[in-house]
Amino acid sequence: MAETTTGRRERKKAQTRQALADAALRLFTERGFDDVGVREVAEAADVSLSTLFKHFPSKEALVFDLDADVESALVAAVRDRAPGQPVLHALRDHMVHTRTVVRTDDPTFVLVESTPALRDYARRMWSRHEKTLAATLAEATGLAPDAPAVTGLARFALEAPGIARASEDPARTMRDLFALLEHGWATTPLARQEDQPGQGG
Repeated sequence: MAETTTGRRERKKAQTRQALADAALRLFTERGFDDVGVREVAEAADVSLSTLFKHFPSKEALVFDLDADVESALVAAVRDRAPGQPVLHALRDHMVHTRTVVRTDDPTFVLVESTPALRDYARRMWSRHEKTLAATLAEATGLAPDAPAVTGLARFALEAPGIARASEDPARTMRDLFALLEHGWATTPLARQEDQPGQGG
């Protein structure tokens, strides 16, 4: 009985959280982030203002309702990778599958990109994810959390989607970026041209 009650309570919390996130996105998209108050979002989701803040610590957080899930998935991609799979390949596959499907015309993406407060929040959010990912990579590799190889890979993995999204084939671009990191500049066509006699002055 206790387990059933707990499960029902968790489902209710998830439904309330989703209702708030949906109402916020609809109102923010229709009228602009700065012109909608959190009380209006709470009313649209038919909950109290105190309930809203139990689920979301700030107005900006309403737009990033999957923040915790995104971070957990990053950690799981490294910790739960297949036996013998390099962390670089695990991260590449995760980023291809999760970060190349966001279209630049997606309502949430457009809202964030057009709202300075949300862009700032997103940068802080990805900075937190970067630190968590670096700690996870350190744990997986035995390197120190502040080792350049660890912090560099974490930064690269979280910045790569921004480059990939701007291309015609985001998934292919993401793979190409990780291949560049894995094999180095010397393997690229441009680098081979630089090595030709008479090139580079």
